[in-house]
Amino acid sequence: MKSVSRVFFITLALVVTTVVFGALFPDQFEGITGTIKSYVATTFGWYYLLLMSALVIVAISISISPWGKIRLGKDGEKPEFSLPTWTAMLFSAGMGIGLVFYGAAEPVFHYMSDAPTAETGSGKAFKEALVYSYYHWGIHIWAMYGVTALALAFFQFRKGEPGLISTTLKPLFGDKMNGPLGTLIDVLAVFATVFGVATSLGFGAVQINAGLSHLFGFEVGFTSQFIIIVVVTFLFLISAWTGLSKGIKYLSNTNLVLSVTLLVLVLILGPTVLILNMFTETFGMYIQNFIEISFRTAPLESDNRGWLDSWTIFYWAWWISWAPFVGMFIARVSRGRTIRQFLTGVLTIPSLLISIWFAVFGTTSGDLQNKGAELTQYATELVLFNMFDQLPVSLLLSLIAILLIGSFFITSADSATFVLGMQSMHGSLVPANRVKIIWGVAQSSVALILLYVGGLQAIQNTIIAAALPFSFVMILMVISLFKALDQEYKQMTTADEKNKNR
Repeated sequence: MKSVSRVFFITLALVVTTVVFGALFPDQFEGITGTIKSYVATTFGWYYLLLMSALVIVAISISISPWGKIRLGKDGEKPEFSLPTWTAMLFSAGMGIGLVFYGAAEPVFHYMSDAPTAETGSGKAFKEALVYSYYHWGIHIWAMYGVTALALAFFQFRKGEPGLISTTLKPLFGDKMNGPLGTLIDVLAVFATVFGVATSLGFGAVQINAGLSHLFGFEVGFTSQFIIIVVVTFLFLISAWTGLSKGIKYLSNTNLVLSVTLLVLVLILGPTVLILNMFTETFGMYIQNFIEISFRTAPLESDNRGWLDSWTIFYWAWWISWAPFVGMFIARVSRGRTIRQFLTGVLTIPSLLISIWFAVFGTTSGDLQNKGAELTQYATELVLFNMFDQLPVSLLLSLIAILLIGSFFITSADSATFVLGMQSMHGSLVPANRVKIIWGVAQSSVALILLYVGGLQAIQNTIIAAALPFSFVMILMVISLFKALDQEYKQMTTADEKNKNR
């Protein structure tokens, strides 16, 4: 069995140091990180927009190029997971809790309180709210995840390299990736994963607590959230112990079933015809205005630059900070697919499902708001449950939502412990259970401490700042990938010609 790497010890020390500082000096920590986040958003907004759009072009270009027939594995190797299970895993790891947390709240908030360009409360703002929800959660993110995962899967399964971010840069830097520079890159990836997932666990605990309070009168506060996190930690550690092909596979399929069930119920019980009409028109608007909104920097004061910094730039940095975790996980479950199959699936399936999700939940919340429900008065974690109150069988809908949040919670933490275990054991495809358990407990402990001191916002700020240096690593990964794919294709072509001439 491979030993634990120095990445494990360095990152664990950094995590402990950051959390202790945040716990002892929460106000100063939030102030410092908030200043850094604002500077990054204001100064590098144009860069994030160009980078994310460039990654869409890269992903599409590779998928339709001759490189697309290269297999992420040995020639003739079959996919490890079926298409439905693979889709469920993509969906669970890539978005998870966020969809339930923001699905109803974000569109209605844009519509009534903070529209990108339209007058709030107008019909245009309603449509714009859905278009920008598709944009913030759609193809740009999945192109970024897809390219990151492609680089990892290609080098790991095609070239036999360890499953590490640093490994993907070997065509550019050679053996330097086995030294301090490679360690630095892997530490950055693990650090971002720990805090990104810990923050999501915090959000998940808050929303489960809010749902249980709304339905059954449970007390809202740290004690309840502590109990929720402890219970969920126990469950995801059991899942992590059983391995990828059992725990995460079954949980991901459960997530997909619960998600589709909730989606169909809301579609039927909500304003069905309005939902279908709004989705058709707003998805068409999204496609029609894709290039314009992708490059919108709002350079003039009248352009509402503050909205762009608070939403689009925030999201792009946030998703980039998740790229090491989600990219590694997607790579791990995609062995045996061709590059064309892989990228086509990653770009289209989750983007379409998520757009449908926002159309159903966003249209329903907006329509109920128009009918006097006043959903915008509630905290984000309560919007969904108060929306359900206005629909038939509200108790059933809320119970399914709580189960879904819990299932997503377990899957995200489970997936993260697997990825962190890989990164801590030199890229091993079967990380030791003891290492996964240490990271699992560490993630939950970080989430609990942050909830106790109210530091989730500060950690979000920290991750967004950390996304900037990792974005440069992503650019290098793309260049390295192009070089390696070109070389691989030439070798394949030469081998094919030799076989024909025999």
